[in-house]
Amino acid sequence: MSFRPIHTLLALTAAATTLLAQPAAAQDFPSKPITLVVPFGPGSGTDQMARLYAKALGDEAKVSVVVDNKGGASGFIAAQHVAKAAPDGYTLMMTTNTTHAANEHLFKKLPYDPVKDFAPIGLLSTGQMLLLVRPDSPYKSLADLLAAAKKAPGKIDFGSGSSSSQVAGYLLQQMAHVDMLNVPYRSNPQAITDLIGGRFAFMFADAPTALPQVQGGKLRALAASSGKRLASLPDVPTVAEAGVKGYDMSYWFAAYAPAGTPPAVIAKLNQMFAKASATEEVKASLARTSGVLALGTPEGLAQFQAAESKKWGEVIRAAGIEAQ
Repeated sequence: MSFRPIHTLLALTAAATTLLAQPAAAQDFPSKPITLVVPFGPGSGTDQMARLYAKALGDEAKVSVVVDNKGGASGFIAAQHVAKAAPDGYTLMMTTNTTHAANEHLFKKLPYDPVKDFAPIGLLSTGQMLLLVRPDSPYKSLADLLAAAKKAPGKIDFGSGSSSSQVAGYLLQQMAHVDMLNVPYRSNPQAITDLIGGRFAFMFADAPTALPQVQGGKLRALAASSGKRLASLPDVPTVAEAGVKGYDMSYWFAAYAPAGTPPAVIAKLNQMFAKASATEEVKASLARTSGVLALGTPEGLAQFQAAESKKWGEVIRAAGIEAQ
């Protein structure tokens, strides 16, 4: 008869206990409040989506789901916070292409790894932006704006409160062959406040943030950023229709957990987000902002993120943006 050392038996027992505990943990999940960390400030499109999902997730799981806004630093603060959180499924990140596809091309060094530090839960939706000006702006169309920019190189400025907003402006500049000045902000709502106040000429903002301002008469939309018009603003042309052929910019929302979160918990979270996406509140919100539901698997999000990172790298280089 052979005997194994006691420490080996203890290690095997611990490993077996861990394997057995994971499904049980998933069955019991969630058993306490969940935090959705958002990399932008209150009122941003990501914040609106997070609060919508927080309610739907909470109603489904019968636990409190809290939104924690950690805006600023191009999403670095929020990304680092989630990356360092306990991998138990109770601290999640509701984010966009800013932190997980664009930043790695906009900055020479990131304080987090958008792939290695996170466990994908699922892609949620895609959307587009609106090019906004004040109602009393002299630019009545995109053609007016570009004509003015060509007459006064470097004199017309545009605000931006996210990488999508910033890159959209730079790409327009590059494709229209004009020279304009970017004024960066911590979030789109802050930038919109200053656009209304006349601090700069125009900006691109995500539809959830922009639409209330347009529909309330505080701002005017000159163009939509993607390949088709917004259903809620059918009279507003796309940038391509307005004269910049081939222009197409969109953004996406997705959910992530810290790397190392058990696969069974990730699968449970994916199911929870799928049920939340099927609620009338979420579907109605997407319909209002012309967003497109795009829920997929964790593996699907990983593949999508890799493709989006490549695409955003190409767009950023085409726009002539140098990494900071």
